Amino acid sequence: MEDCEKLDRQALMEIYGYRNKGVLGVVRLYCRQMFGLVLSSLARKAPPPGLRVALQRARGVKIGKHVYLAFNVDIDNIRPDLVTIEDHAAIGEHGMIFTHSNPGWCTEIKEKYFPPFFAPTTIKRGAWVAPGCIILAGLTIGEVSVVGAGAVVTRDIKPYTLVAGNPARVIRNLEPRADTRIPIEQSRKLGRRVYYGQMDTTRLKGEDDRHGAQ
Repeated sequence: MEDCEKLDRQALMEIYGYRNKGVLGVVRLYCRQMFGLVLSSLARKAPPPGLRVALQRARGVKIGKHVYLAFNVDIDNIRPDLVTIEDHAAIGEHGMIFTHSNPGWCTEIKEKYFPPFFAPTTIKRGAWVAPGCIILAGLTIGEVSVVGAGAVVTRDIKPYTLVAGNPARVIRNLEPRADTRIPIEQSRKLGRRVYYGQMDTTRLKGEDDRHGAQ
């Protein structure tokens, strides 16, 4: 166990350029990890969405314009700089985005079955990752695609695609819908909350029919 821990520490020191710096390199590694954890914790809990984005950028995450990060979004603690989130993307609560895979301290698993690796992970423009999703290292979530709540993404997602499940599977391709916006006044009469003035009128039609029959 101790040897595996040392191997992991040496690997991290090599990644960060501390390999041949002796005790000072170890101290710098631990300080870097502590600072990164503080930023990561603040980024998960900060109330304003803009502050959460700013703190993730300070960690090295590449984030575009008008990106929404919900509370408790976890972005890789080893190489956050390998994560790219493009314009107008949204990540739901408790989402997890990885850029590395390390099966722990079992050398047999590492050497024979699942060698550790780092790879860039990209969330493309306009993608919506719903709450509770896990995105594994080295994957790309395509433009204007939707990842259903709780999905575990193990392969690239094509643009304009809805996926869900564990592992995530394609549910359907996204197609433009007719305008479903209704007046705010009408939505209040129906006792519904409306965000951004939009609602699915196909559901409302069924409710109207039921109310009219009473």
